[in-house]
Amino acid sequence: MSITADQQELVTTVRAVLAKHGDSAAMRRGLAAERGYDEQLWRLLCEQVGVAALAIPEEFGGVGVGLVESLLVVEELGRTLAAPPMLGSAVLGVQALLLAGDAEANERLLPEVAEGVRTLAVCWAGPQGWDSFGVRAEGETVSGTAHYVLDGSHADTLLVLTADGLYEVDGAAAGVTRTVVPTMDPTRRLTTIEFASAPARALGAVDIAALREIAWAAVTAEQLGAAEQCLDMTVEYSKSRVQFGRPIGSFQALKHRMADMYVLVESTRSVAYLAIAGLADGSVEAIDVAAARIQATTTLNSVVSETVQMHGGIAITWEHDAHLFFKRAHGDAQLFGTPARPLARPA
Repeated sequence: MSITADQQELVTTVRAVLAKHGDSAAMRRGLAAERGYDEQLWRLLCEQVGVAALAIPEEFGGVGVGLVESLLVVEELGRTLAAPPMLGSAVLGVQALLLAGDAEANERLLPEVAEGVRTLAVCWAGPQGWDSFGVRAEGETVSGTAHYVLDGSHADTLLVLTADGLYEVDGAAAGVTRTVVPTMDPTRRLTTIEFASAPARALGAVDIAALREIAWAAVTAEQLGAAEQCLDMTVEYSKSRVQFGRPIGSFQALKHRMADMYVLVESTRSVAYLAIAGLADGSVEAIDVAAARIQATTTLNSVVSETVQMHGGIAITWEHDAHLFFKRAHGDAQLFGTPARPLARPA
């Protein structure tokens, strides 16, 4: 996939907003906020750039440019570790609604999502992960427990995936109990949501394989952004850190290691953009998304490990962001599961 001029302008605009309003200090303030992210930054991104509206069709109040643009925004957010309701609501939630195909629900919910005033949360995983459903449908109610829910602590609308399809539950409905759970990655808040015969509205069947591929592609984009930022941080640090009377970046052994980091990042960009473009135009093969997911996970784990090592002791202090990228890498590696046999093809 080649980035078009319009897409590059979007990336430049989002990066500029994040540089001004979403730096490390803002991200850290968001960790202690009620919702776990910087609400002012999210409003700016929605009002000035329209990030929540990108993948929503025009008929439902969105911009309608598509999934590629949304995932380019996710990539930029990955560079900053900011975790507003972009991935969980504006990407996964929106795509779940569109896959279900309920026009009335889309007309009612998506315009407010596009404006950034309504947040969606997809309630999917069982206790062992995303290979099983945590909630079951019982007529016009749902019961059970959804685990590892993104943007679930304050979501206005809960989209509950069950074996019988997708259901809509009002976030304030009776029988809904939310519990924020401790995680390794403090930059991303996950919630366990329990449903006790909560009133629900059926929205239709959802292609779970397609939704999982979208989720994997979104996490891949985030991992790519995080890996690129770790590379940039390491290169800049190697220019300023002096040892034995010279910048450590001048030592050949470190040059080679940073060159390897660069190769990993750029190769991941190629495979990630291939998968994202294929998802957007409907030409993707499952093997491409699986390969991108595996590659991005390997790359971020490798690059962030090198980042920590080449920064030395400062990287494991609270004041430096390197340890937060390290934790995000391990969290993302598990998010939405991993391909079981990613490279197996029929003979």
